Amino acid sequence: MKRRPIKRKRDKGAPKWMVTYSDMVTLILVFFILLFSMSQIDLVKFEAISESFRNRMIFDFNPSPVPMDNPTENTSDQESRKNSNEFESTKQLSDRDDNAGEEDSLNKLMNDVEIYLDKNKLNNVISASRNERGVVLVLQELILFDPGEATILKKGEPFLNKIGSLLSKIPNRIKVEGHTDSKPMESFRYPSNWELSGARASSVVRYLVDKNGFDESRFTIVGYSDTKPLVPNDSPENMSKNRRVEIVILENDEEVS
Repeated sequence: MKRRPIKRKRDKGAPKWMVTYSDMVTLILVFFILLFSMSQIDLVKFEAISESFRNRMIFDFNPSPVPMDNPTENTSDQESRKNSNEFESTKQLSDRDDNAGEEDSLNKLMNDVEIYLDKNKLNNVISASRNERGVVLVLQELILFDPGEATILKKGEPFLNKIGSLLSKIPNRIKVEGHTDSKPMESFRYPSNWELSGARASSVVRYLVDKNGFDESRFTIVGYSDTKPLVPNDSPENMSKNRRVEIVILENDEEVS
C-alpha cells in the first residue's frame, strides 16, 4: 500500500489586523514624540525666530530659498522693494528727527516764557501751558486792551516783543484766537462780540508781523466771540477771565486747515 504524503500547513505570517495595529501604534508613538519635542522649546531661539518673522526687512533684502518661475522678474521686484524700503526708512527717520527737534524747540519756548512771566510777575494776567495743540499762551484782556477796544495797550507791548523774539527762532505756525464774555457788544466799530474778538486777534497778529517782519502766512486769525468760555459767565470775575486772546504755537499744521 502506498503511503499518503503528510500535508504541512503553510506559515502565513502575522494576521492582517496586526499590520493595521502596528501602523496605529507607530503613529501614536510619533505623535507623542512630537508633543515631547514641542514641550522642550528653547525660549531664546524661539524669540529670535519670532523676531525674524516680524521684521519684514529680512524678506525684502534676502533672496528666497524657493526657486521662482521667473527669477529675473523676482530679482527686479526685490530690488524695487529694497529701494522703496530704504526710502521709507530714511523718511521715517527724518520725520522722527524733525518731530524731536520741534518738540525741543517748543519746550525751550515754553521754558523761556515761564521764566519771563515769573521775572516780570505777570502770572496773574498771562498763563502758558503745553497740550496736544502746542504751546498755548492766554493773555487776559486787561494786559492788552481797554474794555470794548482792540487797540493794543503800551503795557502789553513788552510781552508781545518777547514772544516775537522767541517766535523768530522757530518755524512753527501760529494761531491767534480772540475771545469775549457773553455781555452783548454794541458800538459803531464793533456791532457784536464777533467783530470785537476778531479785531483783537487781528491786532495781535498785526503787531507781531510789523515788529518782527514775520511771513503773514504763518498766522491764522480766529474770532470766537463768547462761544468758548473758560468758565461760566456768571460773575464779573469769571467774565473777566473769558475776555482773552490766546496765542497758540502749533505742534503741527493739521489744526490750521
